[in-house]
Amino acid sequence: MSHFQDVAGSITSDEFSPAKETEARKALLGSALGYAMDGFDLLILGFMLRIISADLGFGPAQGASLVTATLIGAVIGGVVFGMLSDRIGRVRVLTWTIVLFAVFTGMCALAQSYWDLLIYRTIAGIGLGGEFGIGMALVAEAWPASKRARVSSYVGLGWQLGVLTAAIVTPLLLPVIGWRGMFAIGILPAIAAYFIRHSLHEPDVFVERTAKAPTASLPINLLVKDAETTKISIGMVILCSVQNFGYYGVMIWLPNYLSSRFGFGLAQSATWTAVTIAGMAVGIFLFGHAADRIGRRPAFITYMLGAAIMVVVYSKLTDPTALLFGGAVMGLFVNGMLGGYGALMSELYPTTARATAQNVLFNIGRAVGGLGPVVVSAVAASWGFETAIALLALLYIADMLAFWLLIPDRRGAELT
Repeated sequence: MSHFQDVAGSITSDEFSPAKETEARKALLGSALGYAMDGFDLLILGFMLRIISADLGFGPAQGASLVTATLIGAVIGGVVFGMLSDRIGRVRVLTWTIVLFAVFTGMCALAQSYWDLLIYRTIAGIGLGGEFGIGMALVAEAWPASKRARVSSYVGLGWQLGVLTAAIVTPLLLPVIGWRGMFAIGILPAIAAYFIRHSLHEPDVFVERTAKAPTASLPINLLVKDAETTKISIGMVILCSVQNFGYYGVMIWLPNYLSSRFGFGLAQSATWTAVTIAGMAVGIFLFGHAADRIGRRPAFITYMLGAAIMVVVYSKLTDPTALLFGGAVMGLFVNGMLGGYGALMSELYPTTARATAQNVLFNIGRAVGGLGPVVVSAVAASWGFETAIALLALLYIADMLAFWLLIPDRRGAELT
């Protein structure tokens, strides 16, 4: 938590009164904290899939489907909670999503079979699906335009903090408390929900815009209100799908790849994964600053090109030390773009549909990304993991074309 306080505290602006700056820091901290809990939960699932499968008696395909079910649930949650947030407020609905996610993650500790675990993971995913877009909208509306990309990237860093924590503590806690105990820890985000509900207020821009321009139309209809907006929405679906497919395709199976190919134990596999995650965190931080300085389009195109190159390079590495450093550089490009989606979509859609756009478009990408572990597993089984990860390069090339042709750069635009 102190990391985000330091980051938020380092950002000052003449555009802020002291009271507004304090509120903006709280919004940043609350959104990042909620997103950290999501990242922690999803990565511990990756580490525990083999143990859970053995304990409950199901195979690798069913194990991978638990990840897919979580992400499909996120699409449902994204649509429902995004529209609610655009209608009745960011803070209240963000609290609901965190509580739902926390309770059903904790319920996973009580699972007795594949099917009830699948149900709990799906419902937890519904809560998870609401958090990203609402938190990003809250932060974008609380901070001035000149800082929008970097503070959005700090929310993204919350996810990385969560997954990095999972990579560090799982080898320590899993042998002691087992997979059920690890899921039981998932109830802790309820504390973050209390903090958010009682410490934050709705951003001024949300209150003013919704008061001036109430709409009878569903917020989701505004994502396809005309040809130009529809084109942008299609482009964002492509970008978010590639982002999530690449991330989940790599991260869910990376510990298993290091274990099966190089004989890494749990602790060593976790260390190599943690270094990759650290590279992602650096990439997110740098991306936010670059996008504020040089524009959204140059920053995204540069990172997409870097990701296309690095997944190919990583697939060719065989030395464990090279994998350690190569993983960090690959992570920098593959997930660094996460820091830009919040700012990008906040500038492309109005306040009355902002959280809906963030949630619906990014979580459609999550649903497609949920196929990443399944596809990577199938390709790896037939042609090897090296081939599976190298094929991701083609997706990043398509990503670059979609951005160039479909997405305008509205860096620094005032929110409407």
